Amino acid sequence: MCRGGRLIADFVAGTDARPGLSEELHEHLTTTVNGLWVVWAHKLARQAGDLFVPLTGGSGYPADARAQCRYRGVRGAHDVPDPRCTCGFHALSSPRLPGLPFGHGCTALTVALSGRVLAFEWARGGVLWRAERQTVVRFERSALSERAEGIPGKRRHPGDPDGRPAVVPGVTPRDSGPVRLNLPVSSPVLPVCDDDAGWCVEFSTLEHSPASLVLA
Repeated sequence: MCRGGRLIADFVAGTDARPGLSEELHEHLTTTVNGLWVVWAHKLARQAGDLFVPLTGGSGYPADARAQCRYRGVRGAHDVPDPRCTCGFHALSSPRLPGLPFGHGCTALTVALSGRVLAFEWARGGVLWRAERQTVVRFERSALSERAEGIPGKRRHPGDPDGRPAVVPGVTPRDSGPVRLNLPVSSPVLPVCDDDAGWCVEFSTLEHSPASLVLA
């Protein structure tokens, strides 16, 4: 799983109060249609039906879920995520995928993080996030090579992100304006302590992953 460096922020997202973050971190925030502030982040996983399976394996998670610590009985009760634990959903601030091999059924996810969120320094640049709640907004398995090369582009607040929606919404009336990010009202609670943003997996891990996790 991904392990970040120094803890640089510990805050709550998913409310109408703008988190008091530095300019470097604030650029990764966006708002939902209801005016809730969330963290915009990126990760890799394998898609298995309606679930997304971390590259390190596991049972997978749905498009929207809230994390619970799997080891809370051993390490004592604590909020998720906790700086002293590995619990929570992991994601990175950059959509670029340096050094990660493709063609192993990897799916690039764009996620909105909310609830308690921790930000850590990331050795390869950017920020490693660990969050209480994760909502998969978009996923795509194409056009990854351009991102892997790190081709810069103009950054914009992702009201209408590219890619395929993780949850297909109802029919939108014509001329109703842009489709904006909107979090589900409720989400299932899952034990999450072995999640991975996808950038931390070695080549050997991908090559020896169980066949049941590899997409056709």
